[in-house]
Amino acid sequence: MDPRPAATRKVLVVDDSLTVRRSAERALRGGGHEVLLAADGFEALALIHDFAPDLVFCDILMPRLDGYQTCAIIKRHPRFAAVPVVMLSSRDGVFDIARARLAGASDHLAKPFMAEGLLEAVARYAPSGAVAEAP
Repeated sequence: MDPRPAATRKVLVVDDSLTVRRSAERALRGGGHEVLLAADGFEALALIHDFAPDLVFCDILMPRLDGYQTCAIIKRHPRFAAVPVVMLSSRDGVFDIARARLAGASDHLAKPFMAEGLLEAVARYAPSGAVAEAP
C-alpha cells in the first residue's frame, strides 16, 4: 500500500537548465508533489532506481545523454517501463514529437510551460499512486 496521500506523486524533473528545474520544482511542490531534480540524463538514471518516480519530465536537448536517449533507457528497464515520461522542449515540431513517441514518451510539453500544464500532466499520467513499485 502506498502511504502517500492520494494527490501526492513522486516526480523526477530532468533538465540542464537550473531555471527550468527550479520553476518546475516550485510548481510541482506547490501542487503537493514530491520532486527530485536531475541536471542531465546520466544523473536521472543514477537517481531513478532509489526515487522510483510516478512520472518523469525530461528535457530533449541536454548534453551527454539527450532526452530521447534517456527516455528510451528508462522504457527498456522492466521496473520503469510503465513510468510515464513527458518530454519538455522548446522544439515542438512534428518530427520532434514523433521522435519522442518512438523513444517511448507519453507526451510532449512545450517550454516555456505554465505550472498548470505540469500539474495537468501529473494528473493525466500518474493519477493513481506509485507506478514503479519495487518488485
